[in-house]
Amino acid sequence: MSTTVEPCVDGIPLPIVRLNRVIIVAGVVIAFLLQQPLIIALLFLLIAPAALFGRRASLIFKVGSRLFAKQNLTAEQEDFRMQRFNNIIAAIMLGGATVAFALGAPAIGWVLSIGVAAAALAALLGFCVGCFLYLQFKLGKRRFFAASRP
Repeated sequence: MSTTVEPCVDGIPLPIVRLNRVIIVAGVVIAFLLQQPLIIALLFLLIAPAALFGRRASLIFKVGSRLFAKQNLTAEQEDFRMQRFNNIIAAIMLGGATVAFALGAPAIGWVLSIGVAAAALAALLGFCVGCFLYLQFKLGKRRFFAASRP
């Protein structure tokens, strides 16, 4: 029984992936320093379309494709499914933070926001929490379905 996740031939160039992470980290840090929850809501609005519809709805992907056009031609790529999974987690947490701010619970909003920034910073430094969770989910799902077969 193999526990590998099938490879993806249609990935996201790493310069765009890094841009996504840098925008999240910078946005949350600026929002926190300025105590401006509105910036968190804007980050949510930036990430949510990419989470829902993938790269075709991602402003970051479109900007990164132009900004890093030459680099993207030879850059390593990340599996688009992992990037989307990461964006889904970020959108859920940033959306939750936005709701918390709106309901007058800023401590919860900042905890959720800083959690997203911490995960993005960890990924920039070499450990992608979302990628780890994605692979664990895929491996667990495969094991579950393999075990349930007669």
